[in-house]
This record gives sequence, C-alpha cells and structure tokens, in this order.
Amino acid sequence: MISRYDDVSFQTLIGAGAFIKGDLRLEGFIRLDGDVDGNVETSGGIIIGEQARIRGNIHALSVTVNGIVEGDITAPEEITLFSTASVRGDIITKKIRVEENVFIQGHCIVLENEDDFNEAKKIQADKKAIRQKILGKDGSAL
Repeated sequence: MISRYDDVSFQTLIGAGAFIKGDLRLEGFIRLDGDVDGNVETSGGIIIGEQARIRGNIHALSVTVNGIVEGDITAPEEITLFSTASVRGDIITKKIRVEENVFIQGHCIVLENEDDFNEAKKIQADKKAIRQKILGKDGSAL
C-alpha cells in the first residue's frame, strides 16, 4: 500500500509475529505489524500494518490503519483507513480518509476547528471515564 509515510524513517518498528502486553509511550514515527494489547501513544505518526492487531487506545499526531484496532483513535492531524482496516472504537480527528470496505463500529468525530476538536476530545475522555466507572474495566456491570 502506498502512503504519504513511505519515505519517513521510523524510530520504532514492531514486526509481524511480535506480541506486546502493556501500554507503549514512544517518540517519533512508529510502524506496528505485530499485536499490541495496550494503549499506544506517540508525538509522531503511527502506521498499523495489515497483520497488526491493536487492543487499546491510540493517541498520535496522525494514524494510518491497514489492520485491526479495538480501541479509540485520536489523531489531531489526520486518520487514514485503508480497505483492510477494521476499527472498533471512537475516532476523533481533524481530517479523515476512508477507502471502500472499511469496518468502523463507533463514533466518528471530524472537526477542523482547533477549539472544537479539543472540546470534542475532552467530552469523549469524560464519557469514557464515566463509562469505565459504571461498567468496570472489563465492560461488565459492577
């Protein structure tokens, strides 16, 4: 797949077949081709390969998804979802590109205005915190 990140050097690469359990906080551009069971956060961009499965929330400047994400994606710059992408979670961004046959289950909030974007991010975080308190971490009622 061709992406605008083809000529970007990655600071972190998690290869196919790798499995990480726990949250990742990294700097720069990341490419994920393995499985991550935890949240992923970076100041740069993230490319999620076709074989990747992420079970956690993603916070990055920009996110390109070719694989599976089971969690919320927040990316102020942009989010690109290729035809092999599957997202179960909310999406918050200023710009989104979606190919045909993408699976999305969740809310999609796209706001170009900086103030509106930041307010939507805050509201979603508050809703998520309330939902976790009511349901507990595993999603079952307390």
